[in-house]
Order: sequence, then structure tokens, then C-alpha cells
Amino acid sequence: MPRLVVFCQSLRSDWNHGNAHFLRGVVTECQTRGIEVAAYEPSDSWSVRNLAAEQGVAALDAWRESYPDLPAVVYDPAGLDLDRALDGADLVLAHEWNTPGLIARLAGHRARRGRYLLLFHDTHHRLVTDPDAIGAFDFDGFDGVLAFGEVLAEAYRRLGWGRHVFTWHEAADTRLFRPHPEVARERDLVWVGNWGDDERTAELHEFLMEPVAALGFSARVHGIGYPDDGKAALAATGIEFAGYVANFRVPQAFAAARMTVHVPRRPYVEALPGIPTIRVFEALACGIPLVSAPWVDCEGLFTPGTDFLSARAGDAMRRHLAALRADPAMAAALAAQGRATILARHTCAHRVDELLAICRSLGRNLERPPMAAEQ
Repeated sequence: MPRLVVFCQSLRSDWNHGNAHFLRGVVTECQTRGIEVAAYEPSDSWSVRNLAAEQGVAALDAWRESYPDLPAVVYDPAGLDLDRALDGADLVLAHEWNTPGLIARLAGHRARRGRYLLLFHDTHHRLVTDPDAIGAFDFDGFDGVLAFGEVLAEAYRRLGWGRHVFTWHEAADTRLFRPHPEVARERDLVWVGNWGDDERTAELHEFLMEPVAALGFSARVHGIGYPDDGKAALAATGIEFAGYVANFRVPQAFAAARMTVHVPRRPYVEALPGIPTIRVFEALACGIPLVSAPWVDCEGLFTPGTDFLSARAGDAMRRHLAALRADPAMAAALAAQGRATILARHTCAHRVDELLAICRSLGRNLERPPMAAEQ
């Protein structure tokens, strides 16, 4: 049986950790294909620590209701035995939210004795916006980089990775992210997203608060990191602030609303065009009509106007939201097409297919041979 080992910030916690959805989905898909998986997360994970502090320690086990079989292994960074952790590994994925110290240890282990493929998985904008942060990593023993968008992949190519950098977009775990028609629609709009460290403060006013206030929509916001003035601004426009929602409960939050919006952080619009972030995949997979603030889909992942509506400015956002509320048939058709595109091209199953193809191109086949026909 092939063996995959993942080193990540956390599978247990998605607090300020949007990549948890994709990582959980990929691990689950690999397991269904007969790949043995171990996912290592540090005992001092900042995501876990903050989730427990904010929601209580019981929240650290809540994810089991949706992912009962995820192989999360909590390790002490000071006592991690890499020989034991990587014994029998065929593929090792190191997510970019690991520490430079762990990345260096993995690189050294691969260079000295590893017979596995070692890939760095980058799902952030730091290489472009804060290159010194990624420059602290030692990649000498790595076999390649998985970048979650072509513009990021090209940045790695400029660093000399050439044929060993691969574009590997995020995608939706459609086992979990799906429509829930049994849930009653309680409001016009829901938005799921964190405040964003002032990376989209003006955009939240223009594309969320002001249109909702102008239309008199009933609306709810889920997220973390909202300062007092941000909460006050939501309240002033009549938007309910509901705080943190576990990622695996987002499908129910979408199902309770008629539509949602996407407000990307500024670095993804300006520095990393073509990368939609996980929220677009989540919303479309759940079959909710989506209106997005501007982002350039230069890789053609979706079809604006068909899979979702795009608003260049706040007045366009207001018109689109009003049209969706006034025409339920149009809203339903938009939602259905968006979900169809996810199912056709952007599920975690598609990404595992791509990952296995990348491994084959690097000389390692992780797919089990077909069972011999019975005589």
C-alpha cells in the first residue's frame, strides 16, 4: 500500500486556517483510493491554540463529526522522530505554514536517506508579497513545489525550479460541501470570511456593507479577527455578526441564505491574479448564487457571468444582488451552473488525480495496480 505523509499546521483546527478544507478533502480522497495517510501537526499549532482559547477545548474534537477517519497525528516539535514518521513513505507533502526549522529537517532527511518524493505545498501570497519569509526555507532536498496558482508557480520558476514546480489549485471537498435543500432559508445573504488584517477593509464596506444596507437585506457574517469598529460598522448596516463558524458547518450556513458574495483580499487581486482562494470553490460547490468583487480569472477556472456574477464596483454589486432576489429562477440557474463546474473540474478528487500524475512525472507511481482478473 502506498504511503503519504503530510506535515501541516492542523487538520483538527480551521481557525484562521482556510487551507484546512482542502487538506482534509485531499487526505480523505487519498484514503478512499487505498493510500495510507498520516497527517502530522505540531502540538504548539497556533490555529489549535486560538480555536481552543476562543471556542473551548471541545471544539478540537468537533471536526470528527464530519471527518471521523482523518489520521491526525499531534507531535512535539522538539521530539519529532523523522525516521519513524517517514518510515515507508512514498510521498511527503510539507505545507507552507510549517516552520523553517521543520522544512530544513525534512530537506536534510530527504537528501541523506529518503527514498520518497518530497514536495512543498504553497497556498499563500508570501513568496510575492513577503519573499524574505519564504526565503528562510531550505528547499535543497525537495523534489518540487506545488503552487496553488500559475502566477505563484511562475514566481518559483524565476527562482530556478523550472520543471519541478507545478500548478495545483485548491478545490472543494464535495463529499461535505454540497447543497442542503432541507435547510430553511432564513436570510437574504451570508458572507463567510475573516476581517483580513486590513487587507480588504475598504472592499468590505463597498462590496458588502453598503449594498446590503441600500437593499435592506437580512444578512449574516461569520468570521474572526473583527475589530470593534468593524463589528460596529456591520451593526450600523443591519448585518448580524455571528463570529466563528467551523469550516465543516459552512455548507449549512450557505444553505440558510439566498446568496453570498466573495470579497478577496487585496494581495490576491493585485499580486496573485488568477487565484480565487477556497471560498469561491466552497460557495459554488454548495449551490448558492455568488456575486464576486473583482478578481482576474486569468487561468479560466470559471466563467464569470455563467458560474457566478462579477461586480466591478459597489453599484454593480448592488444591482446584481437585487436581481438575484427579484428573480429566483435566475438565481437557481446561476447556482446550478456554478456547482456543475465544480463537479466537472474542481473537486478534491480532480486534484488527487493531478497529484498522482505529478508523482508519476517525477518517477513515483502511488496508484495501486488493478486487481488481477479471477481465473
